[in-house]
Amino acid sequence: MIINVLIVSIVGGLLCLDRVFVQMMISRPIVSAPLIGVILGDPYTGLIAGAFIELFWIDRLPIGAYIPPNDTIVSVLIAAGAIESGRILGDLPPGLIALAVLIFIPFAMAAKIMETILVRNNEKSVRAVLSDALNGDISSIPKNHLRSAMMNFICPAALILLTLPIGIGLMTWIYPRLTTESIQGLQLLYVLLPLIGIAVTLNAIHLRGTLPIFCGVFLAASGILHYLRFT
Repeated sequence: MIINVLIVSIVGGLLCLDRVFVQMMISRPIVSAPLIGVILGDPYTGLIAGAFIELFWIDRLPIGAYIPPNDTIVSVLIAAGAIESGRILGDLPPGLIALAVLIFIPFAMAAKIMETILVRNNEKSVRAVLSDALNGDISSIPKNHLRSAMMNFICPAALILLTLPIGIGLMTWIYPRLTTESIQGLQLLYVLLPLIGIAVTLNAIHLRGTLPIFCGVFLAASGILHYLRFT
């Protein structure tokens, strides 16, 4: 598990660079979580985790000065946490995925605070570079670029490295001790999560002709994948 946590932390840090530098949309949950699933040998769980988070925050776009919750980190944590916890417990039922969502989703706000601090530090670096350039010194430009890139990789990777083992420990301790009613409640939450996400999507998308198609395809794909996995 330790090696997997390290790998997930490094990959998660690299994916978060896409939010600032690369911007090829590979940091979106629907891409990042399945990628973690492939790395850990369970692409289905990664796809489900990515779809949940993608739908939840599909209306929160980083426009202007607004910094949305860090859906990249939280989708990586949910996918990796559910997969590794299921591996430890010997089974990965739907309720365990729902528990991963409940445990890790608050870290999206913590990661947002971290990202806000990084953005402010980037602004300070820009002002420093402009000041040096006005004085005829351009040698600080590549140094500031490299430092900013390293910070935007190290901080998310460190956050994942610290929180993922704690979350896995909580999940593997809590789930076996839950009552039958609590497990049934988590299973019901697992069913309701796509519906909640679709409700958010309906509020965000205004092209009425595409909504039934989108919802139908998503629910059909989820049902087929669920059947293939648990049969």
